[in-house]
Amino acid sequence: MARVNKTIVIRAPLKEVYDYIDDPKNAPEWIGDVIEVQNIKGAGAQRRFDWTFKVAGIRLKGENRYTQDIPGKRIVVEGRSWIGPESTWTFNFEQRRDDTVLNLDIDYTVPVPVIGKLAEKALLKRNERQTDQNLRKLKKILDAW
Repeated sequence: MARVNKTIVIRAPLKEVYDYIDDPKNAPEWIGDVIEVQNIKGAGAQRRFDWTFKVAGIRLKGENRYTQDIPGKRIVVEGRSWIGPESTWTFNFEQRRDDTVLNLDIDYTVPVPVIGKLAEKALLKRNERQTDQNLRKLKKILDAW
């Protein structure tokens, strides 16, 4: 399993940051590869939704389900692509004065037999870079609030 861990400080109240991330409809605005979120059902730790990613020109579809949703503290979302790769996104929130510190930990499988060892290294670097870009975009959106 591969992992990306990033922390960012956002100049916005924790509740605004948490509420924005907690709403799956917002994902296409800040997660670069997400092109669509649909079929949102349930609330809190019972929420589920379908998504469509576009990576390297390839569309992937899958489902996410929340496994933990502690308002203002933590969100854990497990995802599975319909072709196999799995991921767990863990968002931890902390208020520091007027800012929110967001720690994002992403654990995911890499389908090595499908992509090969050389492509695996490139994919790991790409995912690290994409996570940085996603968090910068999130900060830009929420800092403006």
